[in-house]
Formats: sequence, C-alpha cells, structure tokens
Amino acid sequence: MHPLGATISLSLVAAVLFAFGNHCAKRALADTDSATVTLYQIGTVTLLYWLASPLFMQAEYWVSGALFMLILIGLFRPLISSNLGTAGTRILGPTISSTMSATGPLVGVTLGVLLLGESLSWQGVVGTVGIVSAVATLSWRGNANRAWPAIALLLPFAAAMVRASSHAVAKIGLESIPSPLFVALVTYSVSFPLALLYDRVRGHKIDHRALPRRCLGWMMLSGALYAGAVMSLNTALLNGDLVVVSPVLACTPFFTLLLGLLVFNEANLDRRTIFAVSLVVPSVALIALSG
Repeated sequence: MHPLGATISLSLVAAVLFAFGNHCAKRALADTDSATVTLYQIGTVTLLYWLASPLFMQAEYWVSGALFMLILIGLFRPLISSNLGTAGTRILGPTISSTMSATGPLVGVTLGVLLLGESLSWQGVVGTVGIVSAVATLSWRGNANRAWPAIALLLPFAAAMVRASSHAVAKIGLESIPSPLFVALVTYSVSFPLALLYDRVRGHKIDHRALPRRCLGWMMLSGALYAGAVMSLNTALLNGDLVVVSPVLACTPFFTLLLGLLVFNEANLDRRTIFAVSLVVPSVALIALSG
C-alpha cells in the first residue's frame, strides 16, 4: 500500500476504535462518573501495553533522549485533556464544548507545518476545513445555554491543544524511538499513577468494590479499544505526517454518530447527519489526494 494510503487507513482505524470506545464508556457512565471511567480506561491500556511489552521492548529505548518527551506527554494526556474536556462540557454544555473541540485538527495541522516542517497542499487545507465543518455541524444542537463566562471557552480549546500538541511531540519522539507501542506504554505508565492520585484526592469518593460488573466490563472494554486506537494512531504518526493524521483522526465524532445510528440504535438519520457525511467523505478523499 502507498505510504499515504497506509497513514490514512491507520488514522481511520484509530478513529473508529475511539468511536467504539466512546460508546462503551457511555454505557459505563450509567453506573459511575467520568473520572472513574477515565481511571479504568488508563489502567486497562497501561496493563495491556505492559503485557505486550516483551514483544517490542528494547533496552536502548530507556536511554534515549526522546524518553523525556514521552514522559512530558504522559503528564498531560490523557488525564488532563480528558478532565479539561469534561469541565468544558459541564460548564458550556455539549454543543459549544464539542464545537470548540473541533478546532483540534486545525491546531494539529498548524503544529505539523510550523513545528515539524511538514508541507500542506491545497487539497489538505480544503479537506481539513471540510472535516472541521462536519464535526462542528454534528456537534451543534442550537438553543444552547449561554449563562457562562467567556473564559470558559478556553477549557475545550485547551483540551484540543493538549491532544494536538501531544501528537506533535509523539511524532518527534517516534523519530528517535520507532516503536508505537513503547511510546504509548511510557505515556500511559506516567498518566496512570496521576489518575490514581487524582482519584484519591478528589472530593467525590467512589467505592470501587461496589461498582457493578457490567460497569467494570464496559470500562475495561473501552480501555482495550482505546489501546488499539492509540497503537494505530502512533503507527500512523510513525509512517506519515501530522497534517494528514490529525484531520482524519478528527472524524471520530462522525464515526461515533454513525455507530450510534447503525450499531447501537441511538441516533436518527437527519439532514445534519447527511450534510456531515457529504463533507467527511470528500474531505478524506481530498487529503488522500494531497500526496
């Protein structure tokens, strides 16, 4: 397969796996809160990567200068980005929060050009704008409550910045440590103790022993899906450009809605969905033509 085609395919696989994981997490949220779901997701991903580590671990990875960049990613993502996104949704509501989060691919493309020196064709520009427009269209519900301070808009935007920046730093790290799984293992191994600490000190305590088995199952399945998604994402970053990966990965909300419609019976096909599909498909095709 052509390298660009492989990069787009891996990014699409990551987006679909993230979307499936989102639906599993939604079911877990019926029995617990978002911070607990995030804790179990991070823990499951970390465990799976360590179980697989004999297959990819090399001693020289631990002495690479890029290791510190991977640790830096783990300090912020996924724990900080998840909590920023949750706080934005709580204050702004899902409509405005999701719309602001749709700026993520624009940030990623900008970092790819300015920080990594990647080139961006007109097809890539149009494709990125098309995907951002589709995600914003899917997110918008109208009649949103505006009783919030303007500075609260920084919460979902900061979450998008953290995600996009972590992808850029991971791309740099992969140039020195060409192992998508090791990069993910380090970042999640740093994030998991932080998630445990946050669970201990936050005001709302959860009795983990009282969690229903179905909730534990949904959280662990969600984490397993995210583990596969991150592996696909890092492999795409290893072999391709951020200006391609970032906008394609931003199709995750589109796949989340599509899975809700076709698999989980949670959505209806309306004009907004049809319009979003008509934007996403040609947008991804344009990005594919950019090479």
